[in-house]
Amino acid sequence: MTPKADESSGPRLDERITGALVGAAVGDALGGPVEGYSPDQILQRHGGRVHGIVGPWNGDAWRTARPIAPYHKGDGHVTDDTLLTHALVRAYATVRDHLDAYALADHLVPDLMTNPRWIPELEAEALPLHRVFLAEKWLVTRLHYGHVDPREAGVGNIVNCGAAMYMAPVGLVNAADPRAAYAEALDIAGAHQSSYGREAAGVLAAAVAAACAPGATPDSVVAACLSLAKDGTRAAIETVCDTAARYTDFESALAPLRAAVTPYDTVGPDYRQPSLGARRPSRLHAIEELPVALGMLVVANGDFRHAVLGAVNYGRDCDSIATMAGAVAGALGSPVPEDWSKAVAEASRLDLWEPPRTLTEVAREIHARDVDRRRAHEAAFGALEGRPCSD
Repeated sequence: MTPKADESSGPRLDERITGALVGAAVGDALGGPVEGYSPDQILQRHGGRVHGIVGPWNGDAWRTARPIAPYHKGDGHVTDDTLLTHALVRAYATVRDHLDAYALADHLVPDLMTNPRWIPELEAEALPLHRVFLAEKWLVTRLHYGHVDPREAGVGNIVNCGAAMYMAPVGLVNAADPRAAYAEALDIAGAHQSSYGREAAGVLAAAVAAACAPGATPDSVVAACLSLAKDGTRAAIETVCDTAARYTDFESALAPLRAAVTPYDTVGPDYRQPSLGARRPSRLHAIEELPVALGMLVVANGDFRHAVLGAVNYGRDCDSIATMAGAVAGALGSPVPEDWSKAVAEASRLDLWEPPRTLTEVAREIHARDVDRRRAHEAAFGALEGRPCSD
C-alpha cells in the first residue's frame, strides 16, 4: 500500500523520486544535442533558443561529424548521465541499503563491463562501458584492473562533473536529510573523483535530498547546499545564486551566470579547448555545472521547464547542467512536461518510470533499517547513561 501524505507536505516520496529521476533524464536528453556550444552558437544554429527536443547539431551527418561522432545526440536520446544514474539505481536495488565506494567496485563496475544494454546515442545494444567518457572509464581502470582501494580510486582522475551527474539517487534514498546524502555521496564518489569533483557529487546529492523535504523551496535547497559545501564549491554556489536572484528569466541570466561562475571554473572560455589548468585538483575552484544548475533553479523559482531550458540554452556542458537542474526541480515537485518525458522514453527506448519505482521501494527499506539502527543506538546510549530502555 502506498503511504498517504498530509496534503500540506506536498508531493509524496514516490512522486518526488519519479520527478527527480524522470526529470534528470529529460534534462539530459534536451541538453545533449547542444552540449559543448555557446549560447550564441545555439542561437545561430537553431534560429532562436531551444524550447524542447531538437535534432543532432550536424543533422544526418551525426555518425561522422566531429567532434560529436559517433554519437546520435538529439531527437530525445539520453546520454551517459542517465545511463550512469540508472546503473547506480541498480546498485541500490542489489544492495538494498546505503552504498559506499566498495559498492561501486562490487556492483556498478561489473554492471558497466558485463551487461549489454540499449545505448540510445549508439542506436545499438552495447556495454555501457563503451559509451561512457574516459573520466568514467576510470572507474573500470582503477577498480577492476588496478585493484585500487575504492575509497581512494578517484585520485588522479580529471576533476569534472562525472560523479556529480549521476548522484541524484543518493539524495533520494536520503530524502529530506541533506547531511546524510552529502556524506554518503562523498564516500561513493571517492571511487570516481577527487577534489571539487567529489565535493560537487556530495553537494548535488544534498540538494536533491533537501528538495524532497516538505515545504522545500529553491532558497531552502541553496541554503542546505551552502551549509555543507566547502572551499571553491561553496563560494561558486553562493556567488552564482546571489547573481541568479536578480533575474526571473533565463535569457537575461545566461551571460551573468557565466560571468559569476568564471572565476571558479578551470575549463576556460572555449569549452572545446580547455585551459592549461583545466580539471586539475584545487581548493579554490569548482565544477561549472552544479552552481549553474542551482542558479537556473533560482532564476526559474523551481519551475522545471524554465530551469531546464535555461540550463540547455546555457550551452557548454549543458546536458549535465540540465540533468542536475531537472533532478532538483523534479524532487521539489515541479511537474515534468508529459510530452517531453514520453518522447524521451520512446526515442531512447527506455522505461523512465521503472528506475523510480525500484528506488522508491529501496528507499523505504533503507529508511526502515535506519529507524531500527537509530533506535538501537538510542537504547545503547541510554544504557551507557544509566537510563532505562523504553519501547
